[in-house]
Amino acid sequence: MPVEIPKDKWTGKVREITLGATTTEGGTRTKTITVGGDVTMPFMHFETPAPHAPVIAIEVKNRKPEDWSPLLAEAWGDVMKDPASWAKAAESAGADLIVLWLTLEDSPEDAVKSVKGVLGATGLPLIVFGPGQVEKDNELLVAVSEATKGEKLVLGICEDKNYRTIVATAMANGHLVSARTPMDVNLAKQLHILICDMGMPHDRILMDPTTGALGYGIEYGYSVMERLRLAALQGDAMTQSPMIVTPGFETWKTKESKVGTGVPESWGDWKERAIYWETLTATALLESGASIIVLRHPESVKRVRNAITELMTA
Repeated sequence: MPVEIPKDKWTGKVREITLGATTTEGGTRTKTITVGGDVTMPFMHFETPAPHAPVIAIEVKNRKPEDWSPLLAEAWGDVMKDPASWAKAAESAGADLIVLWLTLEDSPEDAVKSVKGVLGATGLPLIVFGPGQVEKDNELLVAVSEATKGEKLVLGICEDKNYRTIVATAMANGHLVSARTPMDVNLAKQLHILICDMGMPHDRILMDPTTGALGYGIEYGYSVMERLRLAALQGDAMTQSPMIVTPGFETWKTKESKVGTGVPESWGDWKERAIYWETLTATALLESGASIIVLRHPESVKRVRNAITELMTA
């Protein structure tokens, strides 16, 4: 006797958003990346096949980070001294996108030079994040935005107290923005509304709902992302942006990833433990609806890529 699998039908969908611009579109990228477009919960292909697979970004710092795990320094080596070389190595490691994170030590001239260097070293679309301090973010991102008009960068990170200048310069120069809120559906919706009220089109906004690493609140972050996806599919226009998450940032600051000594022997091999911490966090977030996963270790990239391939063909 045949068994009929019940299927959900939704009235809403996740917006399609394209990052980057090719030469015919006014930019210099050799490829663009489109995310979103989903009309069902993640990887429910028997209901409706996903139009686009989730993508992987690799995080690159504008200056070699001194507070990163030595395992990451071992993995990337000397390219960490130069963001352009690092971005090129990240592309070779399998990145679909590059995330360039600027620092407090950077001047606007430093930031523009580094962004142009990365754009010259790789043809991938680029996301540029400020250091996370309001005045410095505005100073650096305005300069970057004006110097790269037409490239369709993603600028961020827009937060409730620091979005107006970033949004204004992105609108003026044809870029997108990433909007971050602290693991709350209503706050995510509110920030989206505020950004749209400035005139930014919906299809130029990525949503960063924030997450915790494996074992550090990921259950709560997962449930928030799941609720955002459900609201989007139910037709809530303010939750229909594709989601970007940063499991690399979250996992490599935890003791399980960062510390190799003074921990219980039962924790096992440090390197494997750290890579699994990043990989498992990332794959969980894929299952909750993430469209863009930002990672740090090249081995994690390989493993998450394999997971995406399996999930898209299952």
